[in-house]
Amino acid sequence: MENTERTYRQKTPKSAKIFARSQKLHVNGVHHNIRFFEPYPFVTRAASGKFLIDVDSNKYVDYWMGHWSLILGHAAAGVYESVREQLKQGWMYGTVNEQTMELSEKIASAVPVAEKIRYVTSGTEATMYAVRLARAVTGRKIVAKIDGGWHGYTSDLLKTVNWPFSKSESRGLTDERHIISLPYNDVEGSIEILKKARKDLAAVIIEPMLGGGGCIPARKDYLKAVQEYAKDNGAIFVLDEIVTGFRFRHGCMYATMGLDPDIVTLGKIVGGGFPIGVICAKDEIFKYADTKKFPKEGRAYIGGGTFSANPMSMTAGSRTLEILKRKKSIYSKLESLGRKTRNALTKVFDGKVVVTGTGSLFMTHFVADGTAQVQSAADAARCDTHLLQQFHFEMIAKDGIFFLPGKLGAFSDAHTDDDVKSLTASAEKFRQSL
Repeated sequence: MENTERTYRQKTPKSAKIFARSQKLHVNGVHHNIRFFEPYPFVTRAASGKFLIDVDSNKYVDYWMGHWSLILGHAAAGVYESVREQLKQGWMYGTVNEQTMELSEKIASAVPVAEKIRYVTSGTEATMYAVRLARAVTGRKIVAKIDGGWHGYTSDLLKTVNWPFSKSESRGLTDERHIISLPYNDVEGSIEILKKARKDLAAVIIEPMLGGGGCIPARKDYLKAVQEYAKDNGAIFVLDEIVTGFRFRHGCMYATMGLDPDIVTLGKIVGGGFPIGVICAKDEIFKYADTKKFPKEGRAYIGGGTFSANPMSMTAGSRTLEILKRKKSIYSKLESLGRKTRNALTKVFDGKVVVTGTGSLFMTHFVADGTAQVQSAADAARCDTHLLQQFHFEMIAKDGIFFLPGKLGAFSDAHTDDDVKSLTASAEKFRQSL
């Protein structure tokens, strides 16, 4: 590991100097905690296609892809051209714009639950408002989430994100007693917990595939059972598809699982790489935010950010969804790359890992016994996360391959089968060093 760090420092001297400046001005030198890694993160100068280029002119094949938001790749040609044309017209109006209608029509046609839509500028805002809306509709307070489920830093949901789930995630939280947590993919255990909160249960919010919690898909029977319990007991069923929406198909993951959510949150891909968060809900739900139908005392205040529905995000998102719908081969290509990679990593490490994910997403979990199951965030946390971070850092320093250390990987349309081969070769080198 010492040799790897030495190699990294030798190739990134400008990044080291710039990051030292950043630490003087910014908390931990970063603006999202997970972007920091030891000894310091490189500083990106440019990005194009599948590559990041740092200030020392090192080039990295990127598997982080802008927090998994860039399904077409960095600065994708079609999106770039549309954004450039919009810049000529202006980039911030603060008024109603036609670009919003164009994106909303595309989302609504692919996401049936989106009878009404409200835009914000981050996934955190989207889930925050989804919870507020659910509480307004039901008149209840308790929200159930998943152990390891990540819905942004909203105080309404910042609980049981990191292992061990019994510890508070942050100081300054005031209402944690109204957040309860469920064991992922455990029907019996989850229903038992929900029963205890039934009378004051406002909503259940779930990712159909845990993103930050380990890249673990939910079982269909699990999601259906939790949805059924929520609906039978007057609670709102919310699916957080900020990671999964438009990632595996032209639409949401829930449509492939026989689900009928009341609210769906979107982000990442639907912004085309620009800031966005989307609350999608049925008319009967969103009417509680309608200022014409409800007096101030009875309605939910949903959205109000300065940059909500700004023309740049609307344009980039609309163009991205247009390309994804027209070029349907993208999804089959990405599924193939992901499948080949999961199979290759499993074979290379031969019993030392479980590779989770689906479609274009994948994550490597180093386990003591290769027959172990990784079906929850608790399972993922018991794996050797330090070894995964070491694996990723080795690739950054020596092979020009970038994963945010310890996180899952995402393919984009800019990647090819050659990248699977390169990644497999890097994995083979790391295995031999163990």
